[in-house]
Amino acid sequence: MILPPAILGMLGGGQLGRFFVAAAHEMGYPVWVLDPDPHSPAALIADRHLLAAYEDFAALDELAQGCAAISTEFENVPAGTLDYLDKFVVVRPSAAAVSVCQNRITEKTFLRDQALPHAAFAAVHSEQDLREAAAGLFPGILKVARFGYDGKGQALVANPEQAIAAFQQFKGETCVLEQRLALDYEVSVVLARDESGIVTSFPAAENCHRKGILDVSLVPARASTELRAEAAALAARIAEGLGYIGTLAVEFFVVRGELLINEMAPRPHNSGHYTLDACLTSQYEQQVRALCSLPLGETRAHSAAVMVNLLGDLWYETTPAGHHYREPDWSKLYAFPTLKLHLYGKHHARPGRKMGHFTVLDGDPERARRVAMAARAAIGIVDAP
Repeated sequence: MILPPAILGMLGGGQLGRFFVAAAHEMGYPVWVLDPDPHSPAALIADRHLLAAYEDFAALDELAQGCAAISTEFENVPAGTLDYLDKFVVVRPSAAAVSVCQNRITEKTFLRDQALPHAAFAAVHSEQDLREAAAGLFPGILKVARFGYDGKGQALVANPEQAIAAFQQFKGETCVLEQRLALDYEVSVVLARDESGIVTSFPAAENCHRKGILDVSLVPARASTELRAEAAALAARIAEGLGYIGTLAVEFFVVRGELLINEMAPRPHNSGHYTLDACLTSQYEQQVRALCSLPLGETRAHSAAVMVNLLGDLWYETTPAGHHYREPDWSKLYAFPTLKLHLYGKHHARPGRKMGHFTVLDGDPERARRVAMAARAAIGIVDAP
């Protein structure tokens, strides 16, 4: 075991890294954060900020020399960086596991090879691949293979001609073409797996999106006990197939009552924020535990929860004179006694940028949902989830 006061390292300084730092601090570990952003939210509360690129080998050497173990908060840290650090220090998750999740083609191929349920897809390297794509893939969604998130780098396409036009807009980047599905709803499972293969799963969340960005997560998901158990079992199979150590999230589509795996994230997940307030152990504490070879914590939820994202749009007010930047009136949220507000300390709000979230807790799932929707409207989020 790696015990306090050993120093831990975090690659990436966003809100997921910030919550990792907070969890590690509570457990007695100092944390160094490496991130190229001078205003990174995680670095603001870390014990040290290495302000450097992820491929700055002098900074990586310094991180490896000072830290007993290193993790990451997002999947786009270069796999080569993780592989380099692994030569000198404990790194979890591994470069091999992260690299599968960094590329949609690699990810879909892994799911196919593991005989895991997923939507039909085709790898797209050229316009000719789209001309030759199976007719059953249309209407479809064309997605860039790398660096697409929160709906970015995606286009709905009805036929090969539209797909080719979208491919050109993506400047010929490698893509995947996925069959567009009529979804019942979406769910996600966050789990942790340790080095001995023990897996602990958090309760499945039901997720609603707005403009491609997660808007609301409801826990427990409004699905059958059997479907929630199947989702947890499929997520565990993915973790085993990857040889994964750490916190992992898996997103699912539910189509005609059947689960299809959408994608996985080799890190804590937005839909798992509720674990901070509703579970005995948070997804971030599990990340620390798995990283340090500690026994995994109990993942049971002690209440129902509804998590609502707060995007940068809330910081802008529209008046006849134009758009004005202003801080939202947080008193409207603090008026709800069962609501927990989390703001990430980001330097500047932008439309679509995740600036914070709140979670409403209640013993009754439907009452939690009603209160969360009322709070959501009170702060100015007016369109339906």
